[in-house]
Amino acid sequence: MENFKTFDLYNPTSEHLMLRQMIRSFTQEQVEPQASLYDRKEEFNLPLFKKLGELGLLGITADPEFGGSGMDALSAVIVHEELSWSDPGFCLAYLAHSMLLVNNFSINASTEQKQKWLPKMCDGSWVGAMAMSEPQVGTDVLGMKTNATLTPEGYQLNGQKMWITNGTQDEKGTPADVMLVYAITGETKGRPQISTFLVEKGRPGYRVGQKIKDKSGMRASNTAEIVFDNCVVPETHLIGHLGDSLNHMMRNLEIERLTLAAMSLGIAKRSLQIMNRYASEREAFGKPLKEFGQIQKYIADSYAEYAACRTYVYDTARKLDLNKQGQRVDSDGVKLIATTMAKKVADNAIQVLGGYGYVGEYHVERLWRDSKLLEIGGGTLEAHHKNITRDLSKNPQFLD
Repeated sequence: MENFKTFDLYNPTSEHLMLRQMIRSFTQEQVEPQASLYDRKEEFNLPLFKKLGELGLLGITADPEFGGSGMDALSAVIVHEELSWSDPGFCLAYLAHSMLLVNNFSINASTEQKQKWLPKMCDGSWVGAMAMSEPQVGTDVLGMKTNATLTPEGYQLNGQKMWITNGTQDEKGTPADVMLVYAITGETKGRPQISTFLVEKGRPGYRVGQKIKDKSGMRASNTAEIVFDNCVVPETHLIGHLGDSLNHMMRNLEIERLTLAAMSLGIAKRSLQIMNRYASEREAFGKPLKEFGQIQKYIADSYAEYAACRTYVYDTARKLDLNKQGQRVDSDGVKLIATTMAKKVADNAIQVLGGYGYVGEYHVERLWRDSKLLEIGGGTLEAHHKNITRDLSKNPQFLD
């Protein structure tokens, strides 16, 4: 048999390994000590977030010419996996900025727009967001009501956006420094024409409607309703061309869903570590819990499902081209299977720990709460079922 060299799927290059080591140290030293506190307070740790800019992580996949780090999808997966091991809520704020805003903007903006705005997005000067969902519209993006009308002064935006991560920076209702906003700008062949606009903090008519409180999980990231009331932005704030937004959305959803799946890996790994250690230390009826078949099933099933999902996520990341679209089968596939896996593994950990798992001391109850959002945000499980079935029907060669 011909000899062949194997490679590390999870750290394929020395650069990937160095990135993992850096973000793991940062997570253990600076993210972990504050994770439970900010979850309880339901607050976003803005000073800590800005340190990610100092590390070059806020623009991890962005154009290096304009302050980004120019790394690949696999690098983004590494960061999201490592941060979520400790604080999925904080990581969600990172995803909203680095993937939904910065990656999106870096791929779709003009050179002039990137020169003007991208450095501030990458170095931590600005905290940003992307606004797509609305009070009555989630998956059905063509049903959105927010609109932009061209006037002599520029495009006038009117409407409401809902569930916007990073929509507010603090408890005072300070809006995101910068936001990519999807809005209806007309109609093409009987379908709504959706376009993308960049809106900066300080624009009259751009404000926070409310901070969403009492969330089940992801409490360390701020979620807000955003209102646009006759908010005028210059024509130069149009990203790409009128009607480009569906392409912007579809391309960026692939990296969004992949990194949400990566967050699931961090949650599952931490839950596994906790239940494995507890089962070795805790005794019942004179022997460690790990000696009981019921506990063995929770641990073994959790490990096997985690390992399988991790392989799928990293293999998908290895092949994902950030500048193309049409990779939805697997970006949806990894999110479909990994997010459900994370919730199950966290639930198993609670079961193994019993009463201790149900309180905050061992963290698994927080990880369990955080995991549920991953089955909803960035596309629901039901949307993935529809997309994958449709894509396989149209392209049966994917199964070859």
